Amino acid sequence: MTVVLATVCEDGVVMGSDSQITDKGRGMTYPAQKLHPLGTDAAWAGSGARSVLTDVERSFNENSAAILEAPDIGRALQSQVLPILRHHYNTFILDVPGEEGGGTPSAYVMAAGWRDGEPWIIEITPSGMIGHYADIGFHAIGSGAAMAQQAGSLLSHFSLGKRSVDVGCAAVLRVLQSLDLTSASVGKPFSLCRITKDGAHHLTDKEIDKVADVVARWEKAEQAAIAKIFD
Repeated sequence: MTVVLATVCEDGVVMGSDSQITDKGRGMTYPAQKLHPLGTDAAWAGSGARSVLTDVERSFNENSAAILEAPDIGRALQSQVLPILRHHYNTFILDVPGEEGGGTPSAYVMAAGWRDGEPWIIEITPSGMIGHYADIGFHAIGSGAAMAQQAGSLLSHFSLGKRSVDVGCAAVLRVLQSLDLTSASVGKPFSLCRITKDGAHHLTDKEIDKVADVVARWEKAEQAAIAKIFD
């Protein structure tokens, strides 16, 4: 199962993801990178069939400049993803003798960035529809709607739209850590990307460790505040 989050902050957008891949057909799980660069000014991630997402990654790498410079980024993303989905749908063999529950060729793609002083978060669904979520301020994709709703609920009270991407990184990491505790199919290592007017920056492992230290201090401060309130 996958969880990918994108949230709007006062000065940018933060994306985060887990790294757990589940291969139902083989009954195994393994870590893999889910959060990728989209040029130097945006990022994207996907949930679903790995074969589809591998082709999407190749297409986005080759056409990132054209996508980000397009008047309508949503349609530019759609134009890259739709042919890939159609190809995999047309060549998918539904009934394989001796195998059941091997998955489907469907995949969700979400990308986010910051252009002309405004955030954008766009999703391309398995049916090719375009969803815009910057005005909502948050979106998540994953293997189930409940996972996305849980992530959104965990973030809602942080009022991230009024806070910096530094706070956004801590909030997103805290949500991922919470999901890791409650959902066996969500796993480390986590990936974070902060996107501002200066471009997209994918945090290194050491930088994520520093964010984790901030989250630990945040949780400790909450415990102290609760103790005072009910003292």
